[in-house]
Amino acid sequence: MMLAHRLLLGLAGLMGAAGVALAAASAHGTDASRLASASAMLLFHATAILATVALLARGLLHGGIGLVAAFGFVIGAALFAGDLTLRQYAGHSLFPYAAPTGGTVMIASWLAVTLAAGVARG
Repeated sequence: MMLAHRLLLGLAGLMGAAGVALAAASAHGTDASRLASASAMLLFHATAILATVALLARGLLHGGIGLVAAFGFVIGAALFAGDLTLRQYAGHSLFPYAAPTGGTVMIASWLAVTLAAGVARG
C-alpha cells in the first residue's frame, strides 16, 4: 500500500475520532450547534476518505486525481470543522472565511472524485 494511502487512512481515523468527540460535546454543551455541524463534516468526510482510498486501491479512480480529492477532503473538513470549533470555544474564527473555504474545498474534492472516476483506466 502506498505511503499516501496509509497517511490518508490515519488522518481519516483521527477525523472520525474528532467527529465523535465533537458530537458528544455538542450533545452536552449549551448552544453548541456549531459543534454538531463540525462533527458531521468530519465524520462524513472521514468515511469519504476511506472509500476513496479503497477505490484507488482497486484502480477504480485515477490515481493522481483521486489522491488530490482525498487530501482535499482532509483539508476542507479540517478548515470547516476547525473554524466552527474555534468559534465555539475561543469566540473567533481560524481566519476570515475559513469555514466557507473549507466547504469550497470539499465541494471541489467531490467534483475531483467524479473526474477521477470518469478518467480511470479500469
